Amino acid sequence: MEKILNYINGVLQEPSSKQYLDNYEPATGKVYSQVPDSDTQDVQQAIDAARAAFPAWSKTGLEERMMIMLKIADGIQNRFDEFVAAESKDNGKTLQLAAAMDIPRAISNFRFYASALQHFSAESHQTPGTAINYTLRQPIGVVGCISPWNLPLYLFSWKIAPALATGNCVVAKPSEITPYTAYLLSQVCIEAGLAKGVLNIIHGLGGKAGQAIIEHPEIKAISFTGGTETGKRIAATAAPMFKKLSLELGGKNPNLVFADCDFEETVKQSVRASFSNQGEICLCGSRIFIERSIYEKFKAAFVEQVKTLKVGDPNDAASNQGAIVSLAHKQKVLSYIQLATEEGGKILTGGHELKLEGRCADGYFIAPTVIEGLAYTCRTQQEEIFGPVVTLTPFDTEEEAITMANSVKYGLASSIWTNDLKRAHRIAEKIEAGIVWINCWLLRDLRTPFGGVKASGVGREGGFEAMKFFTEAKNICIKN
Repeated sequence: MEKILNYINGVLQEPSSKQYLDNYEPATGKVYSQVPDSDTQDVQQAIDAARAAFPAWSKTGLEERMMIMLKIADGIQNRFDEFVAAESKDNGKTLQLAAAMDIPRAISNFRFYASALQHFSAESHQTPGTAINYTLRQPIGVVGCISPWNLPLYLFSWKIAPALATGNCVVAKPSEITPYTAYLLSQVCIEAGLAKGVLNIIHGLGGKAGQAIIEHPEIKAISFTGGTETGKRIAATAAPMFKKLSLELGGKNPNLVFADCDFEETVKQSVRASFSNQGEICLCGSRIFIERSIYEKFKAAFVEQVKTLKVGDPNDAASNQGAIVSLAHKQKVLSYIQLATEEGGKILTGGHELKLEGRCADGYFIAPTVIEGLAYTCRTQQEEIFGPVVTLTPFDTEEEAITMANSVKYGLASSIWTNDLKRAHRIAEKIEAGIVWINCWLLRDLRTPFGGVKASGVGREGGFEAMKFFTEAKNICIKN
């Protein structure tokens, strides 16, 4: 059985304790590799390596930094099929989704920030006859990047790439549930010739390895994507230490459907927004609010399309829904479906786990689930489920739709479906969310800021926002 290794100071190595965690394939429920159970000793080694590497890396020329990042992108591209297979096996998502979204986006992250560092500029301000002020953007030092299990390499690289581009050295931890593509990235970095200690990847549990990264005084900034409760604990540790924090947390995103929408496209994209990656994307539109005059028509068309989704072996090209990431998460999602029925919800389709045949007989599968008849204030409609579960709720007025959309503690993303441009702008301004898509979903431009409000986090990722996060602004004033 293959053992995944830590990447510290440019080499792959076992954890200091020689202890490992089992890594399960969600589609089969079987252990297929082992993950380092790293501790403070491993984290300290990584931080020491990063500190030693920082002076040279931070002074490395922009073109040289750009070229090494492009080599990393090319290294992933050259092993594309291997990365796709690993992401699918580790996470449970279908091969076609990993090939269409996860791995291409990881490649784009490195290429985008390789280019962006050439165009990242600072400001100058002239005070006529008195002085000129200019701003330096300087790397912070050693930073921590912690990513989740739902889009493993996609989000891991989205943090690492801007941190490296701006001259920082990184101690990064992927989720212990989905570590494999981070391990492959370690190999690519070695092949690309990345200097020792510039990037260090520590595997292990969040409460042990992750906490050691967060609380270490030499880690000057933390970029974290994950659950809101974990984000609270990170903030409680890091804020008193005055670390910079970027927290991209949970979501319970509203999808507002108006009667004047492009009906067929809205239904199609709403299905996609509800169930992509088995609903395990923080941006999924899990609460659909439909104008009452088209509610029954929309419900019938939506449920009909959901019933055509094939849940199956992620390796099967015919499957467009794969496995839930873990047994524990499968049980959590099923508990919310049970809660929905207790709260008076009516299950229109799905609502149960699926047992497949063959190699996936012991895998973690849930039928795509659509529920109606729930009050918008109930727990099912207020709490993040993060699985293939969506609720349908009618509304009568624009004001009612906005009230229901904003009723949750989260504020990450939202979608509005209407052909009334004035209405679209009006509602977009009132929606409490960091992202508002109008007549689309998950249409991303890497130059734009990404992040949420309320319990969905603090700070912004993406584009120059990430590069600003990983640098400190210094104003320099010169008197004429």
